[in-house]
Amino acid sequence: QVHLVESGGGLVQAGGSLRLSCVASGSISSFNAMGWFRQAPGKQRGLVAMIARGGETSYAESVKGRSTISRDTAKNTVHLTLNNLKPEDTAVYYCYAHTGEGPSWGQGTQVTVSS
Repeated sequence: QVHLVESGGGLVQAGGSLRLSCVASGSISSFNAMGWFRQAPGKQRGLVAMIARGGETSYAESVKGRSTISRDTAKNTVHLTLNNLKPEDTAVYYCYAHTGEGPSWGQGTQVTVSS
C-alpha cells in the first residue's frame, strides 16, 4: 500500500481559499489515479476531485468551478485548491490513491469554514 500524508487543512472564513497537499510514498506517475474525498459529520465520504494517470480530472458538482486538483510528479504530491469556501465545505478531507495494489487512504485533514 501507498503511504499518504495530507496537510493544509484548518479554519477558514467563508469566501476564503485554501490549498490541501498530499505527499505519496511512491511514484505518483505510476498510480492509476489520485484524488480527494471528504466526509462531514453524519454523512458518507464522497468524492471531491480526482486526477487520473493521464491527467484527466473530474470534480464533484458541489465544487466544480471553484476547485482545482493538480499534481507535481517530481515531488509525488497532489494538491487541491478550493476557492470561495462555504460552510458546507466543512469536513475531513482524505487523500486517495489507486494503484495496482488497490486503494490507499491518508489519515485526513480537517477543514472548517466559518460563516
